[in-house]
Amino acid sequence: VGRRSTIDDANRADAGQLAGKPSFNQNVYEAEMTQKNPSPKFPSIPDISERDSLDQFHREELQLALRNRGMPLEAMRYPITPSGMHYLIIHFDIPDVDAGQYRLNVGGLVSNPLSLNLNDIKARPSRTMAVTMECAGNGRSLLNPRVISQPWFTEGIGNAEWTGTPLKGILNEAGLKNEAVNIVFSGADQGIQGDEVQVYQRSLNLEEANREEMMLVYEMNGQALQPQHGYPLRLLLPGWYGMASVKWLDSIEAIGEEFQGFQMTTSYRYTQARGEPGEPVTLIRVRALMVPPGIPDTLTRNRLATAGTHLLTGRAWAGRLGISRVEVSVDGGLGWSDATLGEQASTFAWRPWSFEWNAVPGWHTLSVRATDTDENVQPIDQFWNAQGMGNNMAQQVRVLVE
Repeated sequence: VGRRSTIDDANRADAGQLAGKPSFNQNVYEAEMTQKNPSPKFPSIPDISERDSLDQFHREELQLALRNRGMPLEAMRYPITPSGMHYLIIHFDIPDVDAGQYRLNVGGLVSNPLSLNLNDIKARPSRTMAVTMECAGNGRSLLNPRVISQPWFTEGIGNAEWTGTPLKGILNEAGLKNEAVNIVFSGADQGIQGDEVQVYQRSLNLEEANREEMMLVYEMNGQALQPQHGYPLRLLLPGWYGMASVKWLDSIEAIGEEFQGFQMTTSYRYTQARGEPGEPVTLIRVRALMVPPGIPDTLTRNRLATAGTHLLTGRAWAGRLGISRVEVSVDGGLGWSDATLGEQASTFAWRPWSFEWNAVPGWHTLSVRATDTDENVQPIDQFWNAQGMGNNMAQQVRVLVE
């Protein structure tokens, strides 16, 4: 009979109580099992078909989860995330764009309106840059109470190499007029949100739009953009959460006032209650994640590891800022020790870290947190807000060591 960890039953509290049965105390159970049987053999995974719900996730959330995709945390072993593993979120539908007929229109308050095909854009000066991108809703499903939207845990990330041309050069060629205030970026994707039919639109002020790192990109990891990642052209704003990097870019327009589109004034806001104006979601908040050690339990994703020395590894990032420190806790956050930092490939790419863990038998809660070069420390507690944005609370990984 194969050995199994107590992971199967010890997580019933995490997954919700069984129908018609009392709630389950995981800590008490683990203590009892460790005392009775230090090297336990486990029953099979409980039959979840009798559960009324799985943590009361809604059908709409599951539909979103099936359309979108997270990066498996073990993919952090790769310095550059393979395109097929990079996180993906599709706000409306993937539009059918014919690259042969494609035109990017640049207009509004400009002296020289432009209509550029893909070859025109590729003929301009190009650069390739490694950029860590993170969904603004990453960590949403860890919030309590949970916010109903795309149900990310911590997998809404990726670090790809992007190739394109600087946005600043296009704006200079178009010639912004003095009365220009905002630059509006419109995608080719269209849908309904907030009872409003709309194309996906975001805006930048002139200072942000003219930063050197802002790009119009047409390649990801050395290949043409895949349809789901914005083919044939997308905006890339290094350091910003991913919602700002408009995919399937259709037009760029300079306007003379603050843009009042839905995705700027209503969505992607830090608010404490629905209807409050709040503050806009902008730059990525500091975060570190670890590659979960050992092997996973299929259902709960808790881990089983052997006693001895384990090299914990992971990545840390902070938008435009560098990473100055990564700390690891092996006792649920009671104590913290410094990890070893590796070299950062570029200003906007994640930084590797490692830590040697002397694992002894029993249950352990591993955690990791980062500090950026402005001394912002990743919080231990949740960053709750009504839209579930920017929740960068420290990751926790449950591990049973045998």
